[in-house]
Amino acid sequence: MTNEEILAQYGPREAMEYDVVVVGGGPAGLATAIRLKQLSAEKGTDVSVVVLEKGSEPGAHILSGAIMDPRALTELLPNWKADGAPLNQPVTDDAMVFLGEKASVRTPAFLLPQCFQNHGNYIVSLGNVTRWLAQQAENLGVEIFPGFAAAEVLYNDDGSVKGVATGNLGVGKDGEPTDEFQIGMELHGKYTVFAEGARGHLGRQLISRFKLDAGRDPQTYGLGVKEVWEIDPKRHVPGFVLHTAGWPMDANTYGGAFLYHMEDNKVTLGFITGLDYSNPYLSPFEEFQRWKTHPNIRWYLEGDEANGIKPGKRLGYGARAITAGGLQSLPKTVFPGGALVGCEAGYLNVSRIKGSHAAIKTGMLAAEAAYAAVTAGRQHDELASYPEAFEKSWLYTELRKARNFKAWFKKGLTVATIMNGVEQFVLKGNVPWTLKRDKPDHAYLKPAADCKPIVYPKPDGKLTFDRLSSVFISNTNHNEHQPAHLTLKDASVPVNINLAKYAGPESRYCPAGVYEFVKTENNQDRLQINAQNCVHCKTCDIKDPTQNIVWVTPEGGGGPNYSGM
Repeated sequence: MTNEEILAQYGPREAMEYDVVVVGGGPAGLATAIRLKQLSAEKGTDVSVVVLEKGSEPGAHILSGAIMDPRALTELLPNWKADGAPLNQPVTDDAMVFLGEKASVRTPAFLLPQCFQNHGNYIVSLGNVTRWLAQQAENLGVEIFPGFAAAEVLYNDDGSVKGVATGNLGVGKDGEPTDEFQIGMELHGKYTVFAEGARGHLGRQLISRFKLDAGRDPQTYGLGVKEVWEIDPKRHVPGFVLHTAGWPMDANTYGGAFLYHMEDNKVTLGFITGLDYSNPYLSPFEEFQRWKTHPNIRWYLEGDEANGIKPGKRLGYGARAITAGGLQSLPKTVFPGGALVGCEAGYLNVSRIKGSHAAIKTGMLAAEAAYAAVTAGRQHDELASYPEAFEKSWLYTELRKARNFKAWFKKGLTVATIMNGVEQFVLKGNVPWTLKRDKPDHAYLKPAADCKPIVYPKPDGKLTFDRLSSVFISNTNHNEHQPAHLTLKDASVPVNINLAKYAGPESRYCPAGVYEFVKTENNQDRLQINAQNCVHCKTCDIKDPTQNIVWVTPEGGGGPNYSGM
């Protein structure tokens, strides 16, 4: 049954009315809700706010490096330290290292650009920070509905956004309601703020419907693959931050890695691959595993029995796409009835590899605009004061200085290193030129016949691992009886085009083993979609060369359940 047929038979849906509906319970969405309630308390008014979160709890789907700049958090919640915010490990030292296959060169401290200097920042689990933010929001009277996925944007007769509807529950694989069927509910708001994170399902629809990206560069993304390890105390340096560039990536492919020393003998390490890569044989997951074998990295993770060093233990795994286009790719962030905040819009500062401070700041700015509008009796119009306030903010200044960082890498690692050094270190980001791009990430993929296959070593199960064992420790789960949330516009395309022309890149770019080509009884190729493995990274939605794969919202509560990530 189609959604329209389900509504005709089981509807109408129950509707709840709020002043502001927030879609997404990450840092941006929670900052929006907190700021609205703060203003409501300060001014003695009553503004109702609800937050929808598709994860089983706030923080369950949050994955980031993460080094957190506390500037925006301090503006939002000045007493965060006394109130127990989990920012426990300040950065104590920074290192930027260029890797060869065996050797390495560390950038001298006096040449380290400001964007790679992290003193005053904190190494955090952003998932834990999000859980804490949710507590602060609830203390202020924000209603949070975890496990409810916003699946549909609702519109008024004049075309403005009316709110959202949550997905139906208990629909079988065949699309028919089961005995456990529950129809979704509608949440109507005078304004709806979308904070779904990078490549948000509903945000993508809104950008298309309202042509919010008109005149902007195509957005570009990176895929971040991350693990958390517990290592021997003798090799743990609390607060040490290591960034690397170079190997195992070739000079023409954007990529970089990090290893951060958290508290309690834990390190968080990860690899970011620019999704504008051209070789369809490349696997971001395998590049990450290979990176861990470099002597500079494996030293922290492996044991050394002769010297009494115990081997490290892998505790967690996850993956997530990040926005990397910067100001040139930032869409218009307001439309009739709503706004985009945080990584939904693309505010991440890729030069600093930081987005949580931008998410919190933009959530605050959108909240202030929405509060002024609601208390003035307005609804469903454009919150023009939000982008105006952004352009006057410190965040705009920061992002403008970093606007060329990612774009330089299309000219190769050497040129990018030199020019970013000039822009960030010599000119302090005050540059008169702006680099442009004219193609989305999927358009950069070359036919397999034009590329050299990459043979990756088999995992050893100690330092390097396979996808399935990795997905297992992400605690990912979906109701196996629901319709697949990874949909194909044309079921013939994966074999006839993607496999035939590009050697089936979906089997390599997915970090969760969702896509695999298998043989039928007649020895024909077929794409098998293991939707239950999906960690909601959105890479397939971004990188599929034919844009035939569309990620849609699964049942609420499904997906990863990250702990300490």
